[in-house]
Amino acid sequence: MSQSITVSWSTIDAKYPEASVQVDKLPNHDLILRCQAGLRPDRVAFAELLRRYQSQVDRVLYHLAPDWADRADLAQEVWIRVYRNINRLQDPAKFRGWLSRIATNLFYDELRKRKRVMSPLSLDAPRSVEDGEMDWEIAGDTPGPEEELTTREFYEQLREAIADLPEVFRTTIVLREIEGLAYEEIAEITGVSLGTVKSRIARARTRLQAHLQTYLDS
Repeated sequence: MSQSITVSWSTIDAKYPEASVQVDKLPNHDLILRCQAGLRPDRVAFAELLRRYQSQVDRVLYHLAPDWADRADLAQEVWIRVYRNINRLQDPAKFRGWLSRIATNLFYDELRKRKRVMSPLSLDAPRSVEDGEMDWEIAGDTPGPEEELTTREFYEQLREAIADLPEVFRTTIVLREIEGLAYEEIAEITGVSLGTVKSRIARARTRLQAHLQTYLDS
């Protein structure tokens, strides 16, 4: 996985006042409500949101644009959009998915501007999903050298399988299995019907399983 992208934005780089509430102790829900309370987001609360969720923005952009040298600039633009639009978020519990949508939509905006072919997606940090439909984590408390090698080999095979998928399948499977977005959210982001999203995910999984079957059997 690439190194974390550090966002440098003076307007949200605020220190916590000693006499104020310790925002680092507040739950995410309360932080978002503080950001929505005034005409502009509370800078201290917003800075804490950025600290907690910056790695998520980094991950989304890394998977979608692994070869882009300006991902730090894109990450900064994501947070500017969040700052300007956080009052539009109706349900604070959906902040994570909303943030992923902003990052993904920004990527598509830039992709259209550049009129270039998307490079294969990278998958250095597979993540398990809660619904049990696909688990890309290989469990192990204290893996030995042989197990670590096997794990690395599996991830390499998985990365190759992802890279071989058509672009629409790659994007859909990353949004579903890596980011854990709902089918409805993916449909909104990609601009296709819910049925198309489900079909693409099913076909992508079938292709991945076929690609990996020989390796898994061995």
